[in-house]
Amino acid sequence: MPWLMPSETARHDRVWMAFPAEGETLGDTDALREEGYATWTAVAHAASEFTPVTILVDPSELTRARRMLSSDVTILEAPVDEFWMRDAGPTFVVDPERPGALGAVDWVFNGWGAPAWARWHDAAQHARIIATEAGAELISSTLVNEGGGIHVDGEGTVLLTETVQLDPRRNPYLDKQRVEAEMLRTIGATKTVWLPRGLTRDYDDFGTNGHVDIVAAISSPGRILLHAQQDPGHPDFEVSAALRAHLTTQTDAAGRAFEIVELPAPSTLRDEEGFVDWSYVNHLVTNDGVIACGFGDDVADTRARDILSEAYPGRRVVTVDARPLFDRGGGVHCITQQQPSLGR
Repeated sequence: MPWLMPSETARHDRVWMAFPAEGETLGDTDALREEGYATWTAVAHAASEFTPVTILVDPSELTRARRMLSSDVTILEAPVDEFWMRDAGPTFVVDPERPGALGAVDWVFNGWGAPAWARWHDAAQHARIIATEAGAELISSTLVNEGGGIHVDGEGTVLLTETVQLDPRRNPYLDKQRVEAEMLRTIGATKTVWLPRGLTRDYDDFGTNGHVDIVAAISSPGRILLHAQQDPGHPDFEVSAALRAHLTTQTDAAGRAFEIVELPAPSTLRDEEGFVDWSYVNHLVTNDGVIACGFGDDVADTRARDILSEAYPGRRVVTVDARPLFDRGGGVHCITQQQPSLGR
């Protein structure tokens, strides 16, 4: 059956999220925990302006979630440990030959390669819980993968990273050919574009080992938004230049060369942990809006909004301060997952 993952620019029936639960990711002080709750809530409220939002909430967090979330956000009680919905949740697909058919790919989730600090056993069940709630046909996969590790154009092209799907902590026995075969079976990818690596900080212990959704996004067929670090003092200056050079040699499923549009990084280079990987590429496109990451840099945030507005004409760009998200290992795209509309 020819399942196909639509472009993220297609219409959505719903955005799925998970509300934070106490643990390593949320933080070990009251201030850090409150910051995390507030930021996840802000993204949920921003997305709900454009698309219905359902958020999974652990029983231990129900009282807090009901207090913080508006009535526009639907709460679904479910066990939650990790709360990066893009990665642990399902990847929704449709069947072009069966209008109205919705599928949900259930990748194997092992906490980004089973690091010692990660908790993922509850999150690994989220795809099945959501598939049932959404009335989707479950598509089981033995591939260890995360939604942040793929990006598609809806016409058969998928972007992957060699250090993610071929990570020996994830898929020690797979090669590119087997990964590509699984991408074809599950999301209808007929052309795989492999990136050699991701951003520098993403290889820290709390990173994902190179997720594509912080580096590159296909805004429309044949057009890629690419993270561009413009300061030579940052190690990603060379990384982003090399990725641009690599992508200029690639074509999509239709044989088109890519037009590359740079999304310049904000001016901040470091935080207390080292070089930051702050990226405007990690945004959510949903119906008539775009939820963009902001980094407290007025010039860069405004420039990014302008570029995103041009890339997604007719949509209103809303910026949410994403620094608390990136402090915890991701961005707006990482904590959201879209469910495509059917028959539109």
